[in-house]
Amino acid sequence: MTKSIVKIQTKLSVGIIGCGWLGKPLAKNLIAQGCSVMGTSSQRDNVEVLVGEGIPARQLTLPATSETLNIHDVFNQQILVIAITPQFKRGRTDYAEKIEQIVAAAKHCGKTQRIILLNSSAIYNGLSGEVDENSRLDLTAAKVEILQQAEKIALGYSDNSVTLRLAGLVGLNRHPGTFIKRRQERGTVLADGDAKVNLIHQQDAIGLILALMNNTSAYGVFNGVCAIHPSKKDYYGVAAKALSLPAPVFNVSEEPAVTRIVTDNRSATELGYQYVYPDLIAWL
Repeated sequence: MTKSIVKIQTKLSVGIIGCGWLGKPLAKNLIAQGCSVMGTSSQRDNVEVLVGEGIPARQLTLPATSETLNIHDVFNQQILVIAITPQFKRGRTDYAEKIEQIVAAAKHCGKTQRIILLNSSAIYNGLSGEVDENSRLDLTAAKVEILQQAEKIALGYSDNSVTLRLAGLVGLNRHPGTFIKRRQERGTVLADGDAKVNLIHQQDAIGLILALMNNTSAYGVFNGVCAIHPSKKDYYGVAAKALSLPAPVFNVSEEPAVTRIVTDNRSATELGYQYVYPDLIAWL
């Protein structure tokens, strides 16, 4: 179980739609702090695993009919955390529609006070340089537009709903060295070695979610990303060494790497959150 790094100030009932790699340890943390939790998974086998580990859970597969959603226990909770992935790599384009269905069901049931949508810093794709929560997005990419639509739907639920744009997630069972290992097994040369990485540890992602739960007036967009941004070459070089792998090979390009640095300006000033792992090279 993830160590509690933020204490919940008021015992809450929390629904977590998508109790996977991030949602599951979040649920355990909340339960350990005395909160009531209802989780969901799209797979029956995963639901059984969750229940077996002490997390109340029911199956929920999206998209779903309003009749199915309106009677689901997850919508009887005070806070609703949406932790499903867009599944763009599987060719899905219905992420915003799924969020719309969830929000509609929450409104119908009338129990949920606020929504916390876990989104991705991939929403900044197409931008370069330093970007923050106020940066204008490049909506020429369909994926970016879909992610923004999902955010607008979630933020429209209440005046204290939030979306947390999480950078690349690392942590337990997500060591970046395994990414290098897979590429080496395929003989793949990596690109853009001079580009900066934007990542966050699982424990800090959970810490930010808990901090948002404590701040009942927080609204809008928050980024979740470490403050230190090493180059891909440096970061994945250390990651490979940590697993005793050969140093990764990056292609040589005459064109300068497109560098995008996602900054996290609101978490410290508005949430008072301090990262446990601000430097992920040190973590490695």
